[in-house]
Amino acid sequence: MSEAPAFERLLKRDRIITLAGLAALCALAWLYIVTGAGLGMSAWEMTTLAPFPHQQGRDMMPGMDMGATARGRTAWGFDTWALIIAMWWIMMIAMMTPSAAPTILLFARVHRHALAQGQVHDKLAPTGAFAAGYMLVWLAFAVAAAALHWALERTGLVSAMMMGSQSRWLSGAVLIAAGLYQLSPIKNICLAHCRTPTSFLSRHWRPHALGALRLGAMHGAYCVGCCWMLMALLFAGGVMNLIWIAALAILVLIEKALPRGQWVGRGAGVVVICWGVATLAV
Repeated sequence: MSEAPAFERLLKRDRIITLAGLAALCALAWLYIVTGAGLGMSAWEMTTLAPFPHQQGRDMMPGMDMGATARGRTAWGFDTWALIIAMWWIMMIAMMTPSAAPTILLFARVHRHALAQGQVHDKLAPTGAFAAGYMLVWLAFAVAAAALHWALERTGLVSAMMMGSQSRWLSGAVLIAAGLYQLSPIKNICLAHCRTPTSFLSRHWRPHALGALRLGAMHGAYCVGCCWMLMALLFAGGVMNLIWIAALAILVLIEKALPRGQWVGRGAGVVVICWGVATLAV
């Protein structure tokens, strides 16, 4: 008989449990990235601050990429593919979890209310399924990003060691494209869905774990649509450059969470376009 009250107490604390789980996931993801993501170098060693990062790749002494060659990244066997995909995926988890947390917490709250009203009968809120659907979409993005990473590294446009652009044309093109996308209607549509989780959940709600998985994947798709060009900026500044990673994570959080965050994102788009033009000029 004591199991029911204990279960009720657990449901009342689901917000705390969910928030603690998301915080732990985010912290572990950041720890993995900071320590080098298994690449053989600390992320601090790959972090630089420069107005035109591609110039640093150009100024590298011959032979400095030999460390990357020794690790086998130039060959890109199965182990390397798995490592790079994992690096991109866990980086996305580290960067996107803070901005996704409000929607995940709201989903748990809505499900708890529906359970109390007898509208659903799942004893445990399928919040994990919702979060899993969200993360799986970012896994698909990580696979695509790794494929692009391979192509850019193979052509010499991205450094195998510092994992950043070595070409002003690549840097300028990525910066300008990302800035233009920040101002595009597609970006605004996707961002609107991310900024209004209540409207999103009420419009697309599905019961049970399978429905939660599908709903999480849909939310993840909108987030990818909103942020994929921002993530492409890592090829310009350095895929493992902690300054760029942190700056982009903060920008994404501001865009999605603050009252006028969309205007901050648009302002950032204008700045990035100007930065790209200046990059092409140097």
